[in-house]
This record gives sequence, C-alpha cells and structure tokens, in this order.
Amino acid sequence: MIPRTVFTAEHEMFRGQVRRFVEREIMPHHAAWEEAGVVPREAWHKAGAAGLLLCNIPEEYGGMGGDFLHSAVVIEEMSRAGATGPAFSLHSDIVAPYLLHYGTEEQKRHWLPRMARGEALAAVAMTEPQGGSDLQSIRTTAIREGDEYVLNGQKIYITNAQGADVIVVAAKTDPTARARGVSLILVETDRPGFARGKPLKKVGCKAMDTSELFLDGVRVPVSNLLGEEGRGFTQLMTELAQERLVQAVRAAAGAEAALEQTIAYVTGRPAFGQTLADFQNTQFRLAEMRAEITLLRTYVDRCLEVHLQGKLDSVDAAIAKMQATEIQGRVLDQCVQLHGGAGYMWEYPIARAWADARMSRIAGGSVEVMKQIIARSLLPRQEKRPAARAAE
Repeated sequence: MIPRTVFTAEHEMFRGQVRRFVEREIMPHHAAWEEAGVVPREAWHKAGAAGLLLCNIPEEYGGMGGDFLHSAVVIEEMSRAGATGPAFSLHSDIVAPYLLHYGTEEQKRHWLPRMARGEALAAVAMTEPQGGSDLQSIRTTAIREGDEYVLNGQKIYITNAQGADVIVVAAKTDPTARARGVSLILVETDRPGFARGKPLKKVGCKAMDTSELFLDGVRVPVSNLLGEEGRGFTQLMTELAQERLVQAVRAAAGAEAALEQTIAYVTGRPAFGQTLADFQNTQFRLAEMRAEITLLRTYVDRCLEVHLQGKLDSVDAAIAKMQATEIQGRVLDQCVQLHGGAGYMWEYPIARAWADARMSRIAGGSVEVMKQIIARSLLPRQEKRPAARAAE
C-alpha cells in the first residue's frame, strides 16, 4: 500500500489523542444526539478543552497554533467514526478563517478564543430559499443607517444554527449590485429581530442541527462588518477552496471506513456454505473500491500539501470535492449492497454512513457547480451576450 507521507509523527500523535477523545466522549452519546437532533454544549466544551477546535488558528487568538493538517486529522477521525453530529470542522475550518483573515483585531480577540474553548459557537449563513450556489443573487440586505446596519432576509439549511452565538451572514449592502454588492456581517444571535426556525429533519447527519434563520430589522453596529464593504463575494470565493477541501478529506476518510466495515462484514457472513467474501463477485467489488479509494486518497493528500503552501486553487479544490464525494457515494452504495438487508437497517453503521454521505455531494457547492468550475478552466472565455450585461 502506498504510504501516506503528508502527516508528520507529531500529527500522528495528535491523531491518537483525537481518536481516543472521539471513542470516549462522542460515540457513546452519538445515537442519543441523533434522536435529539442536536449536540449539547458540554460536548463542545470538552472538545475545546481537548484541543480539537480551531487547531490551525494562532495561539495568540486562543487556537492550538497548528497547521491545517491538524484540522485534517480531526476531520478524518470524526469521519472514520461516523461522528457526523458535531460540526467542529464548520466552526473551526470554515467560519474561524473568515474572522482570522478578514476580522479586525477586536473581532478576532473577542470571538476566536471563545470559539477555541467551545464557549461560543459559530455558523455561516449563505444559502437562501431562492437558491444556494448563486451567491451573487442573494436577497438578504444589510442597509446602513448611521452607525448601524439593518438586516432583513431569510437563510435556510444553515448548519450549527440552533446553538450558534455568532453567525457570518452574507448580505447585500448594495442591493442594486451583484457580486460587488455582497458583504459579510457578524450577527450575534441574541439581537432583537433575529429568529431561528425549528431544526429541519434531514435524511442523514441527524445529530447535526440545521435550520432556517429569519432577520427582521436586525440592527448591528457598523463595526460588525467583516473586512471591507462590497468585498464579501471575493472573501467567500477565497475561503471556499478550503471548505471544499474539508469536504474532500471527510469523504475520503468516510469511504475508507466504509470499506473496512464491509470487509469485516463479508468475511464473517456465511452464505451457501461459505462466506460472502469467498464469492468472486464480492472480491471484485472490494478490489474496485480499494483501487478507487487509493487513487482518491493520493490526490486528496497532494491537495493537502499544496494547500499548506497556500497554492490550492479553486479548480483543484473543485476536482477534489467532486471526485471525493462522488466516489464516497459509489462506495457507500456498494457497501450497503454487500451488507444485504443489514445494510438498510439504521442500527448498522453502514446504513447511517450511507445516509450521511448523501449530503456531501450538495454541501459546499453541488457536484454540478464543481463541474462548471472545472469546465470554465478548460474552455476559452466567451464574451457575455449584451442582454446578460444589461441585466447586470
């Protein structure tokens, strides 16, 4: 087997700590969290104390001071265990970088240490009922009135929304513009006019709370602007490469875990005087999955290396996200099939993994959007039609 060389001995030591934490503090409770539809605050506090949150945020802001590989270790170990409930990676590797890269010193020092300790939970709100991928067309507004922004609008499918203390909201500070009208605003969830809908019931990832958000005249100080006004779309596009890499890392680890579970099942399941593993069809299916996962793992690890150098571009991130989630979907479907009836029973980890994995091809940009990004890099740029320019 091709050895993984991206992680150092220090990262592997950290992996052991993370694995023990997941086995001790998360998995014994995960089924109950799925029933409740939310992960309790206590779990976040414990994760913060154990150093699982904001791994690659500098120590001066309360983080561990590691690199993105430390974050990748947490993502992989959570995925390997099927711990889809705690949205640690959203909080740490998607929201926190917005604050680190675009926040003022005051914003960073106020929020990041509390987020690292699990005392303040964070979310990001982009998607709206009218659409998710076309961020230039969002309708939520943040109109400046004196020293305040007044926010009005609705967001949907927002992960971590029920427990979040602060949310990075994408809104139009200039409703007449498209991309250049988008800004990012920090919204504390205790402000008047902010409301959460009931947790949405999903096919999978049932312990990960997902909700609608309503902003009805929510007033925040101008100092809550994240970065520059009108630069929100650029900020979102810049950070999406890491978000998509997070999805790829999670999907690759999930596919590996599913294959391991399936090998264990078919080697112990009797059928017609032998085991399922003795049938050539089973062996060929396992071989195909192993080959596909190995190729995926090699590419994702290479993306991790490039990302550490600050050179992972949107196209390579889209390729990683698209291929990883597509392969994960195919692998999980095959694994469920090899489990037979057991594969369709919620009590079996493979059934839950199958349901949980379906989200991956949608979250962080759908597979179709990834294909569009990749295709645009291959084809010469074409002039927009006059009608399209006029519409903008």
